[in-house]
Amino acid sequence: MRPPDCDSGPGCHRQYHKMPHYRHEKRLMQAQPGPVCGVDEAGRGPLAGPVVAAAVILRHGKIPKGLNDSKQLTHEMRETLYPRILEMAVAVGVGEASVGEIDLMNIRQATHLAMARAVRALPVQAAIALVDGNDAPALPCPCETLVGGDGISLSIAAASIVAKVIRDRGMVALHAEHPGYNWASNKGYGTPDHLAGLRTCGVTIHHRRSFAPIHHILYGDESGTQIHKTLIPQDS
Repeated sequence: MRPPDCDSGPGCHRQYHKMPHYRHEKRLMQAQPGPVCGVDEAGRGPLAGPVVAAAVILRHGKIPKGLNDSKQLTHEMRETLYPRILEMAVAVGVGEASVGEIDLMNIRQATHLAMARAVRALPVQAAIALVDGNDAPALPCPCETLVGGDGISLSIAAASIVAKVIRDRGMVALHAEHPGYNWASNKGYGTPDHLAGLRTCGVTIHHRRSFAPIHHILYGDESGTQIHKTLIPQDS
């Protein structure tokens, strides 16, 4: 039997994805008046390049249409939304942690550092931050974490787009200097073409030496240094 043409109800087979909204921001502003910023990062998992974070304070009533988790958007959609966010938001801040900082302190702490730098870079001070995930960083303002926040909070979604666009552009620029790893496409993740480039061209100054494949190339398995093993492409 053919299912009915409908938008909802038990007989409807269409799949609809929830979109980000502004309810969390409104809730926080009612409890604590002042600007709410969304915070997210891009680049926790790659073998090369920095981790980049963004903080965005949206202007209620003037929010760009189409905001969503950056992973749910195409490259073209992110590039279209990016200038609209910069133009329409109350404030945007960006921070990053370098490869050296990632190797020195570990990727978790480096991500927190990038997030704190992004919040400090806001030209308007945030009263509270909404942070994607469940791991609260030490920020210049109080914060609340939201698991899957880039898919349910418009402010975090905007931050995810800004961080992703800026980091992707940076990796494209690095590709021009080191074309053997195809960073313009894989953005530094441990894809087959990137791993092939490592075998052919070796390790660059932009590679994270604390991550397993790079560490193994340089030191083998004899070092007791704790290394990071999460390498499958899954940006945020």
